[in-house]
Amino acid sequence: MTQITETLKLELSQLSVQDRAEIAQFLIQSLDENIDENLKQAWDNELNQRLAEIGEGNVRGELAEQVFLELRDRY
Repeated sequence: MTQITETLKLELSQLSVQDRAEIAQFLIQSLDENIDENLKQAWDNELNQRLAEIGEGNVRGELAEQVFLELRDRY
């Protein structure tokens, strides 16, 4: 690894969780050069529909902690 990479890692590790998440998302997206716009639109539609269902009270979400706990127990 280059020196600049090591320096960046050290500096980035001192950021808030939110800032690190935003940078991680940026970096992941920067790796995907072939974005399928139809797929992206389909996911956007799906997420908007699910959000609307939650907002309308038609479905109830589960806490991420509980979901991950169940997955750890199962696998």
